[in-house]
Amino acid sequence: MSKKKFGSKVAIIGAGSVGAAAAFSMAIQQLCTELVLIDVNQDKATGEALDISHGLPFLGQMDLYAGDYSDVKDCDLIIMTAGIPRKPGESRLDLAKKNVMLGKKITESMMANYTTGNILVVSNPVDILTYMVTMWSGLPHNRVLGSGTVLDSARFRSLLSQKLDVDVRNVHGYIIGEHGDSQLPAWSATNIAGLSVDDYAKTTGISFTQADRIEIAEKTRNSGAEVIKLKGATFNGIAVSITTIAKSLLKGENTIRTVGSVLNGQYGITDVATNVPTIIGANGVERVLEFELDPQELRFLQNSAEQVKAILSEVKDL
Repeated sequence: MSKKKFGSKVAIIGAGSVGAAAAFSMAIQQLCTELVLIDVNQDKATGEALDISHGLPFLGQMDLYAGDYSDVKDCDLIIMTAGIPRKPGESRLDLAKKNVMLGKKITESMMANYTTGNILVVSNPVDILTYMVTMWSGLPHNRVLGSGTVLDSARFRSLLSQKLDVDVRNVHGYIIGEHGDSQLPAWSATNIAGLSVDDYAKTTGISFTQADRIEIAEKTRNSGAEVIKLKGATFNGIAVSITTIAKSLLKGENTIRTVGSVLNGQYGITDVATNVPTIIGANGVERVLEFELDPQELRFLQNSAEQVKAILSEVKDL
């Protein structure tokens, strides 16, 4: 039974590596007053909640516990991280089919107890599941969003800051399109303290060539695979990204992030979840921003959306 009396309440569905790391990150930042972990493995959820709770005396007050789907009631934010990991040799379609079926069960259980709040989809393939959860839930499209390319954009900014030897907080740039192979940097919307990348490089005397652009885009796209190769899984970076998105939603900050939502004509794209710069706040997606991309970027973005649609066409009826 929900125990919410005041403050904000968050539920994380999936207490695996990503869900547990997100809960830890949110506890450190004291982002909500009530945080519930829900997992098919009740012992895992209970253990993670206990482990984090033991550190709360050094952080602050928070009601953190393991629960079940009934605890989704009265949540301000529900975060879906549960999913089946991709196995060696599996195609993206194979993974999509498995996690779409799992996602449908989770959404049905969630919506049976849902009363209010935004839904943040993190489970992969995130663009597919963001679209499907939007459809299954029947909620207004602004209430369901995906973590999309928020982490990819952070990786992109980090690589640019290293190349240009500048504080990453002065680097503003976005990875748009699919959270996957067809993603692309929006170079036309990238700047260093208001200067285009090329102008900044000229001003500082740093060489920045087309080859550098290609290398940074490739490193960004392959960053997740590199981490998995080295340590077996990615969860810390995405956990911080989840917390960043959650903070904007819970506090109504109206922050611009490259989250995913079902587009309705923006950038010439419709009926597919696509990751583009978006203002997010208390109502979820407050507004999708239509940047003036250069023609090639726009074509690549539309092509990326079509690739996601192709996967959707295979899994919609599962």
